[in-house]
Formats: sequence, structure tokens, C-alpha cells
Amino acid sequence: MLTRCRLCPVRCGADRTTARGACGAGEYAEVVKYGLHPYEEPCISFARGSGTVFFAGCALRCAFCQNYEISHGGRGEKADAARLSALFAELEERGADNINLVTGAHYVPQIAAALRLRRPKIPVVWNTHSYETEEALREIDPYIDVYLPDLKFFSPKISARYTGKADYFSVASRAVSFMAKRRCELQGGKMVAGCIVRHLVLPLCVNDSIEVMRWFLSLGTGAYFSLMGQYTPCGESGKFPELSRRLTAREYKKAEDFLLASGYENIFLQARSAADEKFIPDFTDKKDSLF
Repeated sequence: MLTRCRLCPVRCGADRTTARGACGAGEYAEVVKYGLHPYEEPCISFARGSGTVFFAGCALRCAFCQNYEISHGGRGEKADAARLSALFAELEERGADNINLVTGAHYVPQIAAALRLRRPKIPVVWNTHSYETEEALREIDPYIDVYLPDLKFFSPKISARYTGKADYFSVASRAVSFMAKRRCELQGGKMVAGCIVRHLVLPLCVNDSIEVMRWFLSLGTGAYFSLMGQYTPCGESGKFPELSRRLTAREYKKAEDFLLASGYENIFLQARSAADEKFIPDFTDKKDSLF
């Protein structure tokens, strides 16, 4: 997969053993930071926190990414399969309720190799932007318990504006359809298997959000849907006037009202107070923790 990389939908063809692909990744997985995350959905962070691993690079590269510094050219610690496996074990020993792999789609072979060495005794979460191929998902699927995919855009015009990829929905809808088939299982309020589809409402994009939800509801699965209103201007959002502000209460309520009116029960909603920079991980070396 890595010598003529076709791992993600970009299919850049890079020889990642000698150079970096369009995602910014090379031969080894690169970990920027890891730790216990208390601010995911309640059934994911649960009691002691989600054992979250943030990887460098990204195939989608949203202009407004709250992890912009690591997704757009950021570098981390190079980790082979043994190092990754040890890192997962460390989080487990620290009491993590799961292993949460954030934006690891461009490292599928490396992560799969680490999980083959040792399968954690706690659930493994695949936290993804969903711009990934079904082939890659099938390779990682045997090692994943919980899928946590974003479904970011419905309109090709909007996805092209903010990511340069007009094909986002056509790709991501297939990936989410695959992940949403995972049957949900909760034990004492903790998700040990299943799928939570996330959607972040963006300023001036509420109608697009409604189309995303309309499509999700048509799947007819038991997956959960998490409607997020936490948008905070980050990254290159200053280049887009409409993204220079937070979401209004009216915008989020319009999206929320549509979801509630559908009668769908497996949902998470978000308070407006979540739109705060204090909930964005600190990727510097100033502190050992994520927040």
C-alpha cells in the first residue's frame, strides 16, 4: 500500500517509504500527542476518559480544522508497530475507557500491525473524517469496536470550498454506510460496540446540515447521531468571511428542531457552551495532558 500509495481517495501514488503523501504522512505512523480525553460523547469519555491518540497529517485537510496545526503538515513522534502497541497499553494502564484513534485513516497498515501485536482489553474507537476508502476500512474493521465518523458535508460546492474535494459526500457516505452497520452495545452507559455519526453545523450551512441528517435517517440503522454546535474559528477560517464567527443559537436550533422532529431517539445534542477554545486539545509540550 505504501510504495505507490492508493490508501485514501486522493490516490496520490506517493512512495511513502521515501517521501510523504498528499496527506503529509510517510512510512511510519506519527503521534503528536496522546492522553485521557474527558470531552467526547458521554458514552465514549465515560468515567475515566477516552484514551485518545492524535496522529499527524490528514487526507481531507479542512480549512477550519480545530486540529489544524497537526492535520496540515504537523509532525509527531515516529512510531513503529511495537511503539504504537506499547502506547495503547500505556493508556489502558492509565485507566482509559477505550483507545480512541483520531484521524488514523492514512496509517491503516501501521495501526493494524500494532493491533495485531496486542489487542487492547478495552474497546478500540475509530475517530475519522470519513474521507476514506471501503478497502481501507475493511482492513482495519476486524480491530475496531466503535466507529466515530464525521459526516461533514452534503453539498459538493461546500466541501470543495472548505476542503478542495467536491467528492466528499460521495466518498464519505459509502464509508459511513459501512461503519453504521456496526451494532450498538452499551454496558452501564459505556459504548463497547457500535457507531456514532457526528456532524458539525457550520455558519450559514444549516440547510446542508439538514440534508446530511435526512440522508443519515434514510439509512435506517441503529447508529447514534451526534449534532455538534461547537464550531470555533480555527486554522484558515479567516480566509472565509462566513467562518469568522461562531454558530448562532438560531442556526443550531434549526438543525436541532429538524432532528428532534424526526423522532429519532439515538441522538446526542450539544450545548452552545461547547464552542470554546478550552475544549480544543493543547498539542504543545507545555503540558503533559491534552487540556
